[in-house]
Amino acid sequence: MRLKSFVVASLLQVSVAGAAHAAGPFGSVNVGNWIGGAFTNDETGAFSHCAATTPYANGVILVVGQNAAGSWILSFASPSYRFKQGENAAIDVIFDGQEQARLFATANQPNMLSSVMPANVVRTFQKASLMVATSGRTVLNFDLTSTGPVIAALANCVTKVKADGLSKAGDFTKGAARPAATADKQGTPPAAKPGRTGSFSGTGFVVSPNGHIVTNNHVINGCVGDIKGNLTGEAAAVLRVVSTDATNDLALLQAPSTTTFKDFARIRDRSFRSGDSVVAIGFPYHGLLTSDFTVTTGIVSSLSGMRNDTRFLQISAPVQPGNSGGPLFDTTGQIVGVVTAKLPGLRIAAATGNIPENINFAIKTGALRDFLDNSVVPYQTAEPKGELKTTDIAGNARAYTMLISCIGTEQADAKR
Repeated sequence: MRLKSFVVASLLQVSVAGAAHAAGPFGSVNVGNWIGGAFTNDETGAFSHCAATTPYANGVILVVGQNAAGSWILSFASPSYRFKQGENAAIDVIFDGQEQARLFATANQPNMLSSVMPANVVRTFQKASLMVATSGRTVLNFDLTSTGPVIAALANCVTKVKADGLSKAGDFTKGAARPAATADKQGTPPAAKPGRTGSFSGTGFVVSPNGHIVTNNHVINGCVGDIKGNLTGEAAAVLRVVSTDATNDLALLQAPSTTTFKDFARIRDRSFRSGDSVVAIGFPYHGLLTSDFTVTTGIVSSLSGMRNDTRFLQISAPVQPGNSGGPLFDTTGQIVGVVTAKLPGLRIAAATGNIPENINFAIKTGALRDFLDNSVVPYQTAEPKGELKTTDIAGNARAYTMLISCIGTEQADAKR
């Protein structure tokens, strides 16, 4: 009851308008877990702002609103906060592990910090799936849901109240303009590229106890429906896109909280050498070959990729379309790379007259760990210990190596 009461108190005292107190809500904004409406300045009785709140399990309540002047405000409130009036704080926010901004917040209430959001931050907030806020030593994670619709509803609220007055305040979610679709919307597959569509697949692997899954960006780039993942023999679950890195061809997905995994991959925490043995696991030509994953072995042929690109390993383990995004293991069962590509044999043969053999590539763990760090994923590293049989490595990998599938475009599938 205390939390519920505080949600109401936050709405009444939200500092979007810069006033000491606010009365309301008038009308309603009710989108997902966000609730709110229109508010007035308690001293003048004039319309001041529209705002909505949503509580989090970490004890913090997010408040987002737009004031009558059109400025957007993001506030962080908690019953445990004890700020001095006018106290300032810098808050660094990272969206989906990529977009970063610094907000400058002020305590207009003892239990709330409020900051103006620039237009570019509002747009990012509107389309993001995860926000990490850091102030001093405090780091808080916020899964953002329904932010697009709630921003649209609040903008609609301000427009309608300014035009029609508070007496006609109603459900501001009705008639709110839907946010424009964007190709880089995290959590929603991008719009289809030109070309025929069909069912396509790749590979991914679980890297955290929270169900985070790594795959290649090109595996999901071009998906036009739900992205699904499943372990061999188990039902598929719809996966959420957390973040992507097109430059390093990495993507981070997350399974629903109701999905449980018996284990997850550990990343090797020691250097690797040319000539070391590797094991690649994935789902090549799924639907044409076996429905189970396949296992191939080889060595690290080089510690760099095409044109000496040091982000990649060159490996001799055979891989095919569908292996993309799959785990590459050392002989102790630790992750040493993410399978990403093979040299296009026919294209090279046409250019040189020779057919290349067993020239394939994997993303090194350095790039992978940077990506996971930026995405705030609690992955684990491990030192290489006793060698395992290939059958044991494959057996352990069965608990966390997933088939990733979606409806995608023909062009996107060519990259897989």
